[in-house]
Amino acid sequence: MGRADRDQILGWCDGLLAVGEFDDYGPNGMQVPGRREVGKVVTGVSAHLELIERAIAADADLLAVHHGLFWEFLPRALSEQTAARLRLALGNGLTVAAYHLPLDAHPEIGNNALLCSELGFEPTGSFAAARGRPIGVVGTAPEPLPADELSSRIAGLLSREPLVLGAGPETIRTVGFVSGAGASYAQEAVDMGLDALLTGEPAEHVTADAREGGIHFYAAGHHATERLGIRRLGELVADRFGVAAEFIDVPNPV
Repeated sequence: MGRADRDQILGWCDGLLAVGEFDDYGPNGMQVPGRREVGKVVTGVSAHLELIERAIAADADLLAVHHGLFWEFLPRALSEQTAARLRLALGNGLTVAAYHLPLDAHPEIGNNALLCSELGFEPTGSFAAARGRPIGVVGTAPEPLPADELSSRIAGLLSREPLVLGAGPETIRTVGFVSGAGASYAQEAVDMGLDALLTGEPAEHVTADAREGGIHFYAAGHHATERLGIRRLGELVADRFGVAAEFIDVPNPV
């Protein structure tokens, strides 16, 4: 494999994902500058200590994640945990970049677009606005499918059984896809007349909301539903720039 310029790689990623169009909860793009020459990219869901350690052990020059190191809801002063993550990345010349809402929302390689297509649905609309921009996808099945068949497809794709709540129709045609913490969009799914909502995390109120609203609610894991996009981004970078790429999954039951 070859090597490529870090800033060219990240500039291409920033443009592909249109990061400047999003008002996000943390910075998108490069968060920690490391070596300027990249021979290997590691991708993963969240930039915590174990993933950084494993990326360094894998000889990565660039770590690209969905959940970065910095969030507006965290204190400005570094915690011991964040300092340890930064110390390890900086001490080993590892560049860390993050793509959050832009990677949820992308119409081709976004988490929700990939969930939609990989589960056999055609994208037919947008859904689930976050800070003024829709990040979710409405998908329509070519043929209606039983609710338990969708559960089986989800388990096969994400390697975990989803939690299923609610009381939707016997067969499903339309689904709202919003990865991660999307339980708050249950009412929007009801209002849109969708048959189901697929997200990562459940919430206490959703049991009643989905049942009374007549939809199926599938919670397949925040982490599990957000692996697809960042992995695909790494594959595209490898193809375009001729560098090595590896997806490292640090399992998370949430």
